Amino acid sequence: MIGLRLVRRVFVYAHATDMRKSFDTLGGLAREAMGRDPVSGEIYVFVGRCGRRAKLLWWDGSGTCVLAKRLGVGRFVRPWRLPSTATLEWTESELMLFLEGSEHVGHRRLSPTAWTRPTDR
Repeated sequence: MIGLRLVRRVFVYAHATDMRKSFDTLGGLAREAMGRDPVSGEIYVFVGRCGRRAKLLWWDGSGTCVLAKRLGVGRFVRPWRLPSTATLEWTESELMLFLEGSEHVGHRRLSPTAWTRPTDR
């Protein structure tokens, strides 16, 4: 069982990615283009130009995992079409919706902001 629920942060590369890339080159994109540490335990999402394929890069504590998915019907959200910088941050819920092929991910915030206790006056 892959425990992606242990992940707290998800970062999405906001440009089309060559889906032939694997461990080292995706890690290089996370490090150089996104300014993140690929062995931090965060998930990095990459989407192919046509939108039918996506790869996730994840350090699980003992090694790097590359998870790949190809949609049979429809397309993944293409992050380069969203108003953003080079990196987007998604919640776990948004990642799960993305992997299901939801077209709404990234267009509007799907998760509420974190609740904070009001200060006593």
